[in-house]
Amino acid sequence: MRWRTVLLQYCILLVTCLLTALQAVPIDIDKTKVQNIHPVESAKIEPPDTGLYYDEYLRQVIDVLETDQHFREKLQKADVEEIKSGKLSKELDLVSHHVRTKLDELKRQEVGRLRMLIKAKLDSFQDIGMDHQALLKQFDHLNHLNPDKFESTDLDMLIKAATSDLEDYDKTRHEEFKKYEMMKEHERREYLKTLNEEKRKEEESKFEEMKKKHENHPKVNHPGSKDQLKEVWEETDGLDPDDFDPKTFFKLHDVNSDGFLDEQELEALFTKELEKVYDPKNEEDDMVEMEEERLRMREHVMSEVDINKDRLVTLEEFLKATEKKEFLEPDSWEMDSPSVAQARAQWHDHSSLQP
Repeated sequence: MRWRTVLLQYCILLVTCLLTALQAVPIDIDKTKVQNIHPVESAKIEPPDTGLYYDEYLRQVIDVLETDQHFREKLQKADVEEIKSGKLSKELDLVSHHVRTKLDELKRQEVGRLRMLIKAKLDSFQDIGMDHQALLKQFDHLNHLNPDKFESTDLDMLIKAATSDLEDYDKTRHEEFKKYEMMKEHERREYLKTLNEEKRKEEESKFEEMKKKHENHPKVNHPGSKDQLKEVWEETDGLDPDDFDPKTFFKLHDVNSDGFLDEQELEALFTKELEKVYDPKNEEDDMVEMEEERLRMREHVMSEVDINKDRLVTLEEFLKATEKKEFLEPDSWEMDSPSVAQARAQWHDHSSLQP
């Protein structure tokens, strides 16, 4: 379901995500020109773990809300600003008693889980006599003042907490990657210090050779360009490049048929480009760096194509992008991610401060 995947990526789209009744309009394919049309592999995309400590609670609340027809109808008419302002949360008062009862039980279970976490933490420090209710204040995804009832305040807090946390998801990934690169360089240099001069020169020479080998790869097409998409069309989809059609391409790669290309579906389009540069069998190719590059490609395409900045690409947005000059005549694409350069610069700045 579209709303499951999208909410877990970007909770601000809760209203849009719950409109799963709307399915993509089938696109007629001229079978005289395009043969052997088949969907890409993995016809079902499982929603990813958000990494939030309340991920399971978030999923369960949405599962229950989806069952209420009144709430779904209100969501169909709402926009993102109504979600952010908390206006839509007040519609919770009108859902069925059965749904409210389930939500109440979910909240009691979540409060119980948090209390157990608090107790385990306190026990580890042998700290006794702390007020669990007071400590619950640190969790901002539910109303701790009423641990037994799920109210509109709870829905509002859950949406705002997840929105805030997930908006920084990509930024956090970039920062973690830079730390990884800094630590990798630090460990390499520390290892060199343990070697004699001859061995150190050998290792440095090997390191430079590996860099050159890694940089010696086929041309990487600009992400989101016609050349890049045509390559996917030909090599992944097995279709004639002369018959490339943006509408058909969109349909083929809208894996869950919800009428949108979400972040996972976009990132899957870059696999062929990344395979030109990264091979898990090669010592010189770092798979962590590959995933950073995949993220950078996706961010770039989203910035160019996602007009309303909702982190989803509609067919209309996609087709508009194919009309731009950049689609036909893109700039060259450099694979050395800025995050790698920043990490190396930070390492040198950090090491220069060491005594």
